[in-house]
Amino acid sequence: MARTSTETAEPPQSDIAALSFEQALAELEGIVRELESGKGALEASVTAYQRGAALKRHCEAKLAEAEQKIQAIVDGPAGPSLRDVE
Repeated sequence: MARTSTETAEPPQSDIAALSFEQALAELEGIVRELESGKGALEASVTAYQRGAALKRHCEAKLAEAEQKIQAIVDGPAGPSLRDVE
């Protein structure tokens, strides 16, 4: 997860968008552990915090999407079915 000084302050969103919920959560947990250790340089910690915030938003969006799908499950005459969710 090392970042170079040539990278922009804002973490790239395209790589985060491609992550599954589980992958994003695992990376976020690693960032939290790293930040809690307090051993990193200030600039690296700020960059890690920014990425962590983006990962958190991504996880929240994935959870909201899953919640929508779950809420779309309705009991019909043939049992539970899944309505189309956009």
